[in-house]
Amino acid sequence: MTLFTEQQYQKLLENGKPENRDKNHAPVAHLTLPGTACEWLVSELDPEDVHIAFGLCDLGQGFPELGYIDLNELQRIKIGIFGFTVFNNPLFVPKYKMSVYAEAARNASQITRDEVLLEQAHQKLLKQNQRDLKL
Repeated sequence: MTLFTEQQYQKLLENGKPENRDKNHAPVAHLTLPGTACEWLVSELDPEDVHIAFGLCDLGQGFPELGYIDLNELQRIKIGIFGFTVFNNPLFVPKYKMSVYAEAARNASQITRDEVLLEQAHQKLLKQNQRDLKL
């Protein structure tokens, strides 16, 4: 099973190159596990180990966090009698950088795509950045 489209895969690899690490990329893919509150916003793949991704992880326990994701582990998950597996949400279109999604997720205690919450997080981060530039 492939979690990403070819275009997403190439963008994830590009974002994961050493010269691009530690940058505030927009998420490239939204992964979700049907029947659960688990979801992931993925922004990078490790070019040396393409089964390791980086992104915003939400296991549905109220504590979303940025971290590394073992894609092999995700692909082994099967839920319920129908064996639902993690899939790539084809309707997801990122509008913000990962820092905005992470801030909004911390505020909402879950990954959110609520436009009001995302815009509030975006404005908060802009103000923080402006303050930091003045220091």
